[in-house]
Amino acid sequence: MEQNSTPAAPDPATDPALRPVRGAARCAIAALALAGTAWVARAVWHIRLAVAGQPTSGPLDQGDGVHRPPNALEDSYHLVASVGSAVTAVCVIVFLLWLDRMRDNAKALSGTDPRYGYPWLWLGWILPVVNLWIPRGVVADVHRSVFPERRLPAVVNWWWGLWLAGLAGGVGIIYSDDTDEVIARAYSGVLPLLAADLVIVVAAGAAALMIHTLTTAQREHVAGRAY
Repeated sequence: MEQNSTPAAPDPATDPALRPVRGAARCAIAALALAGTAWVARAVWHIRLAVAGQPTSGPLDQGDGVHRPPNALEDSYHLVASVGSAVTAVCVIVFLLWLDRMRDNAKALSGTDPRYGYPWLWLGWILPVVNLWIPRGVVADVHRSVFPERRLPAVVNWWWGLWLAGLAGGVGIIYSDDTDEVIARAYSGVLPLLAADLVIVVAAGAAALMIHTLTTAQREHVAGRAY
């Protein structure tokens, strides 16, 4: 008698290749909410610095290696900036842990290896030039490998466009100026800082929506194959 060689659908209750993603998605969304809140707080302090104006004693960096002591508002901005950077770093790690689980599940469900190898999950964000497309490619591959017949959800492109805008702003997620230089920018022209803050907050919201969208689609697919 002829036997059916089609592989059985993976059962999320018994297949060790499938990893739970619901909790990881919730943690990532919560981390993004905290990161967005931290950048809103940073924007508030940018406004406070602009309204207060530069002290009569001049900028923090007086030149020739001389720095004046910061006032109370400048000190508090240093604290807000430090907390915001720490929260953002945690958010990045939690996001990548969620993406790692989604990649593993996509590989198990599709039976194909990811387009980008495991090292790109981490290196793709920090290597110059390739960080302009590989992270989006990693995320897109998670969806397309399981749903090749579907269009990529638009929120993925919205998220990536906003992320790139934050990078290109020069005062957003990654910038070369130290905190004292950012304070000087707030005194001299706060609008670019506020624009970058807004882009980052909206990007965090788009990332949260993307996580929810991709996670829900994958979980519904797994549930459908189990029956």
